[in-house]
Amino acid sequence: MTLANAPHATPTICLIGAPTDVGAGTRGASMGPEALRVAGLQTALESHGLQVMDHGNLSGPANPWQAPEAGYRHLPEVVEWNQRVFDAVYAELQQGHLPILLGGDHCLGLGSVSAVARHCAEVGKKLRVLWLDAHADFNTSALTPSGNVHGMPVACLCGFGPAELTQLAQMPGGGPALHPSQIRQIGIRSVDEGEKRFVHEQGLEVFDMRFIDEVGMRQVMEQALAGLDAHTHLHVSFDVDFLDPDIAPGVGTTVPGGPTYREAQLCMEMIADSGRLASLDIVELNPALDVRNRTAALAVDLVESLFGKSTLMRARPV
Repeated sequence: MTLANAPHATPTICLIGAPTDVGAGTRGASMGPEALRVAGLQTALESHGLQVMDHGNLSGPANPWQAPEAGYRHLPEVVEWNQRVFDAVYAELQQGHLPILLGGDHCLGLGSVSAVARHCAEVGKKLRVLWLDAHADFNTSALTPSGNVHGMPVACLCGFGPAELTQLAQMPGGGPALHPSQIRQIGIRSVDEGEKRFVHEQGLEVFDMRFIDEVGMRQVMEQALAGLDAHTHLHVSFDVDFLDPDIAPGVGTTVPGGPTYREAQLCMEMIADSGRLASLDIVELNPALDVRNRTAALAVDLVESLFGKSTLMRARPV
């Protein structure tokens, strides 16, 4: 069954490339958008009856590859890239399209999710964010010595970070883009010591790999998706290092012990079954560390499942 046969009509999908690694500690994620295109992302989605437009790549400042300043690495460049991502994603949402951000490193989730949050506030929708990642990305400049902003986007979205990033969404009333209660983190297995305490203090709902091992991916996804309704915008931020590096080596921050192929497929299929997916990030794919574009091909396979690919025809929610 494809989404074309689902009860809810699927909007036009728009691909937005953001070829930068300014927020990362390893070079190469800037090549991620092209690797996803080479792996046939647009053709794969169109094969399921979906309408897809590729808007090409955004342009932005080069990676200066400098040391951190005042606790942040490449902050001016990170701000500029995220502003451009914000503008592009917001524009597509305003037109009723479903944007897919092709990263680039995960600092870009700041611009993407901020745009979604702003849009939801304007149209009166609730927002749920699923953060599929090996890392909590809840660091601050006081907690991480690296200063790499790709380890900080969730914290910044919740209001902890420099004003240039925490106020990107320009929310009504001036608050942050997200409240921790709107986020569900899945697949987490690498969290810095200070970050652990901060995550606990803020009450983030984290389904780490131990929890997945104990209860299984099905129960995890049932809990992560609980409460979604027709008035909920579901955003998925898919960091490719969410996957076990045995099946997805092409990332800059591999962490052993991630979801298997089947666990990842079930995760994506259950998101598709919800019928609520309305925007997506695909980030941290690093072709320089991949093997014959294997990780990009796997990412495309999983994104197909996010958009309704399944072995058998299955009922969708009405």
